[in-house]
Amino acid sequence: MAKSKGKGKGFSLGGLGGGGGLGMPPGGAKGGLAGQLQAMQKQMLEAQESLGEKTVEVTAGGGAIKVVMTGHQKLLSITIDPEVVNPEDVEMLQDLIVAAVNEAVEASQNLAADELGSITGGLNIPGLF
Repeated sequence: MAKSKGKGKGFSLGGLGGGGGLGMPPGGAKGGLAGQLQAMQKQMLEAQESLGEKTVEVTAGGGAIKVVMTGHQKLLSITIDPEVVNPEDVEMLQDLIVAAVNEAVEASQNLAADELGSITGGLNIPGLF
């Protein structure tokens, strides 16, 4: 039986050439996948920042309640038509406000998904949206 050279020193992936090992170009994958990932990360950060400047506006109750929210789900304003303010039916007003805010959150999340989804090419990355 022949003696093994380099016994106990790991393994060799001989024949794959290139200084990067595993068939990667010398210097690693800077120009390849890693470079693409860095560019995508930069685009994602820019898109996430711009979401804070974009807004969605929704209404409830036939326009009686208007809610404006940023792409970061920050509530900017709630406008209430004075005609729907009835001291004897506060519960209806509360329900309209809840419905409008929930719709604004959903619209804001959809805005974020659209903006960031165009960068990821539709990949579902957990925790991103």
